[in-house]
Amino acid sequence: MQKRILLIVLLCVGWLVGAQEFPVDYTFGEKYNDRYKYSNLLTIEDDGQGGTLLVRAYYSGMIIKPKGFIIEHYDENLQLKSEYNYKLKGSEFVNGYFRNGQLYLLFLDYNYETEEYEYWVHRSPVDPFSFTKEKLLTFRSAPVKNPLDKNYYNRKFNSGFTTTVLFPEDKSSFVISTHYKKGKDNRHDIYLFTSGLKQALYQDFSSEVEEKNYAFERVAVSRDLDQVYIIGKAYFKKRRFTALERKFQYELIKLNKTGISTQNFDSPGKYSESLTPILHNGDLICVGFYANRKDNRYNGLSYFKVDPISLQVKTSKYNPFSEQFMFDKFGQEYDKEIKNLVFKNVVVTPDNSILFNAEEYFVTQSVQANSSGGRLRVERFHHNDIVSAKIDDQGNMVWARNINKSEVTQGDGSYASYSSLTKNGRTYFFISTAAENPQLLNNERIIFKQGLSRNRNVFVIQLDEQGKMSYEKIIDSKDARLPLMVSNPLKNELKGKVLFYAKRGTKKQLVNVAID
Repeated sequence: MQKRILLIVLLCVGWLVGAQEFPVDYTFGEKYNDRYKYSNLLTIEDDGQGGTLLVRAYYSGMIIKPKGFIIEHYDENLQLKSEYNYKLKGSEFVNGYFRNGQLYLLFLDYNYETEEYEYWVHRSPVDPFSFTKEKLLTFRSAPVKNPLDKNYYNRKFNSGFTTTVLFPEDKSSFVISTHYKKGKDNRHDIYLFTSGLKQALYQDFSSEVEEKNYAFERVAVSRDLDQVYIIGKAYFKKRRFTALERKFQYELIKLNKTGISTQNFDSPGKYSESLTPILHNGDLICVGFYANRKDNRYNGLSYFKVDPISLQVKTSKYNPFSEQFMFDKFGQEYDKEIKNLVFKNVVVTPDNSILFNAEEYFVTQSVQANSSGGRLRVERFHHNDIVSAKIDDQGNMVWARNINKSEVTQGDGSYASYSSLTKNGRTYFFISTAAENPQLLNNERIIFKQGLSRNRNVFVIQLDEQGKMSYEKIIDSKDARLPLMVSNPLKNELKGKVLFYAKRGTKKQLVNVAID
């Protein structure tokens, strides 16, 4: 009996050791000095020649304030070619992209002289940098707090101006949604622009907001730019709700030159949560989660195949979470709740299966004492468990797995959370943590915690075609002296490469990770 037990233990250890042989390689770029100690990475783009462009907002002064933007250009060998200090104050950065040899930066400004919000695009060639500005849109409004504020759960629709910008995955176009509400004036407009800044579509959405307010979350755009599909959370304007009433529903909104149409996927006992639209081979597919009750607890995965013209639902599937998934997340505690899941990315495989993952994300607030004896309200951003799932081409769940993770940050979220890459049917998750090893709870059930050290290890978690989980530490903290911004990389799915920016204080470098 003792020999049998010893054999079982050796087999389990062998599985863990054998699992840690991933086809992953990494390369460190040169470590550079950086005069901008306080900064945030805003966007990272391929320059079309194998190199990389990074845009950072930097801050300085006795009282730390935004001073401008640093643009770094690296070559294909991770060597820094040039830096450009774009001194620009008072503009709110929205997003950036690189197209046709030019870098585009989208900003939202407020003009106090004309009392208008203005969308501007600043663009420049790369060598050398020389920015020009172009105004896209203007909206008359008094200034409001956080016009671009995004809250996934308790969205507030106060009077005044609110706006949302959505990019599809390839950034070939972008949608600007504007909503102005004051008294009887309640106007909602939606614009589609090409990456070259040509307005391709406009629709007056005001009639749709008479009974509901919309928080748009994700978008898909047809290649010819004639059809726009937006997933939005529609909040009913009814002033009073009972405890059992649902205050919102997810809707699919279709926009084209002829008009607007919407589709709601809820049915008795099935309520959609956190959907995302996919355009693939002429099909329009929406995947996400669903709840059995009118609350925010998730019970499984949902799949809808929709006619892209009429929005009629041709196929609908509800896949409850499996026992394996529930065990991954909670162990033997089956009475726990699954909620607060936010989509990260979706991949369609060559056999038309869908791989997608989401993260358990939420914000908490507390009040703490500051150095002068006063009270300060603090927001903490929680990036917890990863949910990954595979759905076949008929909408049936192949598998769903939960990766236990616990992270919280008060500042730059680029160092927290995770990124993922799919290659050859396998999904690889990249996590940065100060912990030396994950806590092994039971067989494949593991949990990654933040740890206390300043230096961070980089782990890769692999889910193979059958959803089997394994992991490996690919970069040790002794080698990676600078922490990687794991949630904001440059990914090349075709080549199986992920490029990370690493920075601490006045030191910076690039790290390239390749999957064979």
